[in-house]
Amino acid sequence: MEIAAKMLVGLVAVLHVYFLVLEMFLWQRAPGRGLHGLDPGTARATAPLAANQGLYNGFLAAGLVWGLAAAGPTGFGARVFFLVCVVVAGVFGAVTANRRILFAQALPGALALAAVLVAR
Repeated sequence: MEIAAKMLVGLVAVLHVYFLVLEMFLWQRAPGRGLHGLDPGTARATAPLAANQGLYNGFLAAGLVWGLAAAGPTGFGARVFFLVCVVVAGVFGAVTANRRILFAQALPGALALAAVLVAR
């Protein structure tokens, strides 16, 4: 179960690296605009906000990678902390921005968190 838990944590980290790239570098291009159905003007106007979100997603990914790399209670604590952050951010995003965030961010984070706790 521990291997499955670490794989799920790794998947969530990769998802957040993808979110970082999408929000920081592709926001004004077709992949970024298509995500939220933005026209080029709106994408240009909101690019600084998206880049800020992307940076935060990068911090979540970095924390999850740290949790995977660290041994013992430090690694476990980092995985739990950053997965809780992912779930909270996903629920908040679903409530305030777009319900799809619940399935794209909160659900994978919650599944990984449950796996980490069960594997403990």
